Amino acid sequence: MTIKIIRNEEAYDAALARAAKLIDELGGDEQSDELELLALVIEKYEVEHHPIEAPDPIEAIRHYMDRRGIKNDGALAEAVQLTSGRISELLNRRRHLTLDHIRRFQKIGVPVEALVAEYELDRPGGLRDSKLEE
Repeated sequence: MTIKIIRNEEAYDAALARAAKLIDELGGDEQSDELELLALVIEKYEVEHHPIEAPDPIEAIRHYMDRRGIKNDGALAEAVQLTSGRISELLNRRRHLTLDHIRRFQKIGVPVEALVAEYELDRPGGLRDSKLEE
């Protein structure tokens, strides 16, 4: 078992292939240890070279709605105790989430990390504005 730091895509691909092979053959403690170490160096490389961007807050809310089977603004409004008009403004990017909104969505299970990322508002005529509202 020789595991090296991953420094390029070729080594990354080789490490992924080796990890897949180890998963298929997993049998002994030595293979298990090798897989665990390999996973650590793969993760380090991915964090540095293939970072996952924070999700868009509105898309995170829509994903939550899909997962929970919430079909309309009214049902979501009831869940977070906001008016359906306010929910519509938020989901249609007419208004930014406030701290109060973030807390309400977090209480129903939308991860706070997904709610705090910056995002743009839609303005009439299709223009976008990334400035936060006062």
